[in-house]
Amino acid sequence: MIGDREKTWEDLQARIQAMPCAPGLGPVGGSGDPHAALVLVGEAPGEVEVREGRPFVGPAGRLLDRALETAGLSRDSVWATNVVKCRPVQGEGRAMRNRAPTAAEIRLWRPLLEEELQLIGPRVILCLGAVAAKALIDPNLSIQRQRGQWLPGPFGAAAMATFHPAYLFRLEGEARDATTAALDADLRAVRARLDELGAGS
Repeated sequence: MIGDREKTWEDLQARIQAMPCAPGLGPVGGSGDPHAALVLVGEAPGEVEVREGRPFVGPAGRLLDRALETAGLSRDSVWATNVVKCRPVQGEGRAMRNRAPTAAEIRLWRPLLEEELQLIGPRVILCLGAVAAKALIDPNLSIQRQRGQWLPGPFGAAAMATFHPAYLFRLEGEARDATTAALDADLRAVRARLDELGAGS
């Protein structure tokens, strides 16, 4: 049975890598522990992630690592992935910058994301940002109003939405401090939930 799962997992990773992205824009699959009790889901890879071939390794990834460490969670013990695995961009050349994924891009990648989550079977899913939260929890979800709340997630997982670490770079002063504190609190709540479920790292 384990062999069947591993074969299915390898097939899924191969199909993710075979998906069409514009040259130099991915795809970037997930990384971490494929048996993890906790899956972190963001919206899409950025420039550094495409270059390194792993999600959450750029500046936002470093903020995420700090928040995980503060909550007593190990990056190696979780699975990190994105809703869309090609980098969405606007502009060209040096003017190229990230943009939010379109509804069509989210629909294209959704079956593979669902298969990824179903194979991992996490107990808890933490959606980083509105794109992931709306794709996996509720299309009408508001991060400002519903972040930090436990909600029904896909495949029986408990789900929570919180701020994407990249959002912190758009803030300054007290607003950034408050949002950082909220992200830290949400990750502590995730750690407590995992401990309650007997799935803490």
